[in-house]
Amino acid sequence: MSWWGKLVGGALGYMLGGPLGGVLGVALGHNFDKGLAGSSDHGVDAGERERVQTAFFSATFSVMGAMAKADGRVSPEEIRLAESVMVQMDLSPEMRKTAIRLFNEGKKPDFPLEDVVRQFHRECHRRTTLIQMFLEIQLQAAFADGRIDAAEDALLLRLCHLLGISEADYRRLQSMIGAAAGGHWEAGAGRVQADTGEPDLARAYEILGVDPQASDADVKKAYRRLLSQHHPDKLVSKGLPEEMMRLAAQKTHEIKQAWERVRRERVLK
Repeated sequence: MSWWGKLVGGALGYMLGGPLGGVLGVALGHNFDKGLAGSSDHGVDAGERERVQTAFFSATFSVMGAMAKADGRVSPEEIRLAESVMVQMDLSPEMRKTAIRLFNEGKKPDFPLEDVVRQFHRECHRRTTLIQMFLEIQLQAAFADGRIDAAEDALLLRLCHLLGISEADYRRLQSMIGAAAGGHWEAGAGRVQADTGEPDLARAYEILGVDPQASDADVKKAYRRLLSQHHPDKLVSKGLPEEMMRLAAQKTHEIKQAWERVRRERVLK
């Protein structure tokens, strides 16, 4: 049985407690308040991986709701972004309803953001690729309305602090996600300049996270590292819900497109 089937059937109810269990319990109409708070002193077996998948799903959509509300209002674009993630995941009707409820919980003034993120961090067992995927999704949510304003940027920096991600790494990811979205983040204005089709050369370098003056060896290294970090099977083995494999596959496609653009320019093999 999948993590979702076990969750709905109650088999995971005792495994996911704490603030995440509380938020998920409200979304599902169950009481998980006696569950574990997410100890992380041992490895992840099959059962624990299902708990991590549950935590990732719950944190992703509830924090996305908080992100959408960070600038004081939830724009139609931000709602569409959340819905597009659900479409990409091909969620069942029941899962979609739960994701929407989690999103709405995250918008509430009393949403325990820091407690939820801290528990999610513990549940991930220091799996940096999984944590980075979570942050990338939140960055996409922030870019959904065409800009990242000061409030959203401050909230993202708070998330990074709670997740153990440096500001330098955050700015690098911000540039990469903005480039993949069709432009770049401008300090102050924070606009994403829309574009479509294959990335231009400058944007391709941003997606790969390398400087245009980088050596061929460094560009190849960055490309291979990004492919490894976003490999869907690898992420699922670490606790990414199976339904989110499509998101990882889309990231892989963006990385490959950027690599092809740079490779042709440099005549690399």
